[in-house]
Amino acid sequence: MARINLLPWREELRKQRKQEFGVAILASLAIAGLLWGLVYFHFDQRIDYQNARNKYLEDQIALLDTKIKEIQELEKEKQRLLARMRAIETLQTSRPVIVHLFDEIVRALPDGVYLTDITQQDDVVTFKGVARSNARVSNFMRNVEESEWVTEPKLTVIETREEKGLRLSDFTLVVKQKQRKPEEDGGGAGGGST
Repeated sequence: MARINLLPWREELRKQRKQEFGVAILASLAIAGLLWGLVYFHFDQRIDYQNARNKYLEDQIALLDTKIKEIQELEKEKQRLLARMRAIETLQTSRPVIVHLFDEIVRALPDGVYLTDITQQDDVVTFKGVARSNARVSNFMRNVEESEWVTEPKLTVIETREEKGLRLSDFTLVVKQKQRKPEEDGGGAGGGST
C-alpha cells in the first residue's frame, strides 16, 4: 500500500519557519541581553574604578590639608620664636647700654646737681632733679650733649624755689638714647676697659 501524506506541506513549512523565527528571536534576545550585560558590567567596573580613584584623591587631599594646617601652625610658631629671639637679642644688645648710660650720667653730673628720678620709655630718658643754680643745670646739659650715649637734650621744666635759705632749681631734662650697633658697643666697652 502506498502512503499518502494528508497534511498539507505548506502548513508544515510555515510552522517550521515560525519555529525557526522564534528560536532566532530568542537567540537574538539572549545575545542582546548578554551584550547589554557585558556593557553594563564594563561600565559599572569603570565607574567603580573611577570612584576608587576619586576616593583616593580625596583622602590624599584631606591628608595634605592636615599637613598644610600643621605647616601653618609651625610657621606661626616660627614667627613667635623669631619675635622672641629678636626681643632677646634686643635685650642682649641693650643690656650694656644702660650701664654706659649711667656711667655717662655720673660723669656728666656736675657738683651741686642731684637727680631725684630717672625714667626711660623706649629710647627717651627723662631726668628729674634739683640743682643749686640754673647755671649748674646748663652745665649738666652741656656735659650731656657731649656724651656718646645720649643726644638731643631738652630742658622741659625748670622752677626756682627757696628752701632753708637756699635757692634751688627743680628741673626736668629729656634726652634720646643713641642707637648703637653691637659692634660699636663691644669696641667702646673694650676700648674703655683697656
